[in-house]
Amino acid sequence: MTRPPIFRLGVFTLVALVALMAWDATGGDLLLARMAGSQLGFPLRENPFMVHVMHEGARNLSWALVILLFAAIRWPFGVLRRLDTGSRAQLALTVLGSVIAVSMIKHASHTSCPWDLQEFGGVARYVSHWSWGVSDGGPGGCFPAGHASAAFAYVGGYFVLRRVSSRAAAIWLWTAVAAGLVLGVAQQLRGAHYMSHTLWTAWVCWTVGLVIEMAVARFGARSTSTAVPAHAGP
Repeated sequence: MTRPPIFRLGVFTLVALVALMAWDATGGDLLLARMAGSQLGFPLRENPFMVHVMHEGARNLSWALVILLFAAIRWPFGVLRRLDTGSRAQLALTVLGSVIAVSMIKHASHTSCPWDLQEFGGVARYVSHWSWGVSDGGPGGCFPAGHASAAFAYVGGYFVLRRVSSRAAAIWLWTAVAAGLVLGVAQQLRGAHYMSHTLWTAWVCWTVGLVIEMAVARFGARSTSTAVPAHAGP
């Protein structure tokens, strides 16, 4: 199976980056937040279904799937049987790497969550997440959406599965995207994140997967070009 051209995927990634920057400039984050909350806060913040199913349950399921993917490196199942060991390892490490990348960015971010804003009953003022180093007066650490990475972290599997099945790769990709958007919207309704936080998480996870795929492709090509046949004749 032919892999998707890296150049085309790179262009798509850059176009998505420009679109994200444009979204931030529109002020759409606050508009959507105001549709879900008020000065009294966000009514769904402590909703049992949102908290125990969409937040805690989804997070626990995601970590269970991560463990399953690492186990599948040794004991593959389903379509993963069609991948070699290195590809299965790449898939599992891409998911874990995406989660770690999002977590590291959150740790460095000064952006607070919508429920921390003054207009929603908190103490912070709205500051664009592009304003690195500028405190909004709140606790920060809310950008990008860590919870959405529980699903978006899997988008990198697209690059791996394309090697054996375009159909399986597409199903894997769109399932991860759909699940990520659902989790992101759930958190937005709770006041835990802005829409841009969810979209940025998707972009970061996709980019991590693309960078790992590029590194694997380059290393594989270099290994092949430098390999010496075991029985090379004179």
